Amino acid sequence: MLTRIQHFAIVSENFAREAKFYEAVFGMKRSKPGSAEEEKAIRTNYAVSISDGYVGVTMIGRKPGYVPGLHHFGVDVDDVGEAIARIKKKYPEVAVLKRPSNRPFATYGAHDPEGNYFDLTQEGMSNRRDVYTVRPGSPQAEQQREPPRRIHHLKLRVMNAPRIAEFYRDIFDLKEADKALEDPNFYLTDGRMTLIIAPWKMSDFEGAGIDRPGLEHIGFQVESVDAVRKELAALREADPEMRERIIAEPSEGERRLALIAGCRHGRQQLSSPDGVFIDIYETH
Repeated sequence: MLTRIQHFAIVSENFAREAKFYEAVFGMKRSKPGSAEEEKAIRTNYAVSISDGYVGVTMIGRKPGYVPGLHHFGVDVDDVGEAIARIKKKYPEVAVLKRPSNRPFATYGAHDPEGNYFDLTQEGMSNRRDVYTVRPGSPQAEQQREPPRRIHHLKLRVMNAPRIAEFYRDIFDLKEADKALEDPNFYLTDGRMTLIIAPWKMSDFEGAGIDRPGLEHIGFQVESVDAVRKELAALREADPEMRERIIAEPSEGERRLALIAGCRHGRQQLSSPDGVFIDIYETH
């Protein structure tokens, strides 16, 4: 089955500011910025979608009951029916639901055996709009291939990493990348994007606030880590709204950043204005 990891969502206290951050630092774009269509979508859905040309990100305004931060990811397949059939056959405890029509990417919603939620769609389905209407491989996508800064990976922490890696590998035919024998993580790729499945252990949070299992951080591939550092410093100096949130206790902040820095792809760790962790590394 042809699968692409093409979407994730962030629940934000200030979704317009969060989108502006990714546009300014990583060059992500909206489908029709400033258009009447986009303004209507923002007012109606309280959200905005941006893209690096392959992966779309929907910034969702926080509603009652929502936890801010990385919320879910989404996969695009060439046969939704086959994907659902595999889930029902191999994992009968996993539910698949039809999603409301106002979601720009999600046609169906499902979850893995630990309850981590993901969207599921395929080309031509009615929910696809905004930045999600351009499919990789199309003439439009070919014109914007391989931008200098793009989303490279998402990291998901789970209780049983081998089982959850098996779920995503078997259902979606993602390829497992080679790794060192002592590396406890699993690296599942669609050929461009990587989903990192990592074990969650409470002991990892010793000396810091404890975070639940789930999506941990976004990874960006950039042409120059130093260039991003300089641009980010200038942006935050010019616009205080773009500054990252600081953990008041230095030792706790260092512990949390050390967890993110354990990613084999990361070279520099930072956070968005809403506190979403990001790591970046250079193209080799």
